[in-house]
Amino acid sequence: MKKIKLVQAILATLVAMPMVAMASEAELMQRLDQLAAELDKVKAELAATRQKTETVEKRQEAATAVAATATGSVESAPGGPQTVVSSYGEINFNRPVHDASQSQADVARAVIAIEHRFDDKTKMVSEFEWEHAVASKDDNGEAEVEQLYVEREFNHGLRAKAGLFLIPAGLLNTNHEPTAYYGVERNFVETAIIPSTWREVGLGLSSTLDNGLSWDVGLTTGFDLTKWDATSEEGRESPLGSIHQEGQLAKSRNLSVHGALNWRGVPGLLLGGSVFTGKVGHATAGFAAPDSRLSLWDLHARYNPGRWDLSAVYARGTISDTDALNLTFVGEPTPVPSSFDGWYGQAAYQAWKSGDYTLTPFIRYEQFNTAKSYSTVPAGLGAETGPDQKVATLGANLRVGEGVVLKADYQKFKEDSPRDRVNLGVGYAF
Repeated sequence: MKKIKLVQAILATLVAMPMVAMASEAELMQRLDQLAAELDKVKAELAATRQKTETVEKRQEAATAVAATATGSVESAPGGPQTVVSSYGEINFNRPVHDASQSQADVARAVIAIEHRFDDKTKMVSEFEWEHAVASKDDNGEAEVEQLYVEREFNHGLRAKAGLFLIPAGLLNTNHEPTAYYGVERNFVETAIIPSTWREVGLGLSSTLDNGLSWDVGLTTGFDLTKWDATSEEGRESPLGSIHQEGQLAKSRNLSVHGALNWRGVPGLLLGGSVFTGKVGHATAGFAAPDSRLSLWDLHARYNPGRWDLSAVYARGTISDTDALNLTFVGEPTPVPSSFDGWYGQAAYQAWKSGDYTLTPFIRYEQFNTAKSYSTVPAGLGAETGPDQKVATLGANLRVGEGVVLKADYQKFKEDSPRDRVNLGVGYAF
């Protein structure tokens, strides 16, 4: 507009020139000089504006390139396909207090995750994990697909997925990166009772409502009781961990169902619970417990008032119709329990923060029993129930930025004091 007014002024001046014959030539030249000066000023302002625009555009392009590099994403066009690569891992050191000769260091796990978004509503999620550094038939390591599913979003926040996915149980199973929990090792309740990291093959539906309530339901594979080894201690360590299938040629004659509710209606507060149930005998010919059913449920809570981080979990599992099966295990050390349970309470406090560093001490007390009870068998043939294991953990997490954590803790085992240990660890996630 300024340029247009200037042109109009010039034209008006030219038109008026014949009418100002009385004006001196010096006055006319002065007026023209003023108009020329104003025109030069407008040109300079337009040039400066163009330069600022080009600078902003270049900065935006540079910021987009940096963000893509940092997240590992490659985007073909706005709203188009996008692929994100992420990873997490941890290396731990454990030193038994009463027998330092048993100290060991372990590359506990290394995970590479790939997520590809086909469009605004459809994506694929995958995780590939290596445990204990080396995976071969002669080593203790494992290589596994931890997640592999596709998900589609619908109206009103409804989501559907199909494939191998994590079961929404407890606090740890779906948030198991080392930067997401306190302590070098994952807690016992959510590994011995809830077999984290626990995944199944199937179909799932979920949604998050405006009132802070989210729900999950699904139909999936379950456990395989025919895998139970009564001669091994594995069933004592984790009943469900010893019979999980993990999507590996999983028996599917009997499918399982699960459901979970979580409420986040108050800032910093999470209240929730879950249930999972299904038959685990799979109508296997000649198997002594073809109709045995496994049920597992939990209640969990987490609250973050200010610098505090408070959490608690209770989980209980049952396996039915094990009488005849356990008769075949008479004399063996590890029959099938009819119930197992555990709980823990944990408190953490952000004690210090400076720049990228955050120090959070914590304390956790947990109690669990992987052999709480057994089904009734003839007198003299029953197995002894296991004691309630009680473990206290005191330690601290030191976060370095958002993606790295250094950990240290001491664990005291009340019922099994030879296991008392000091743990050190480093983990990352991006």
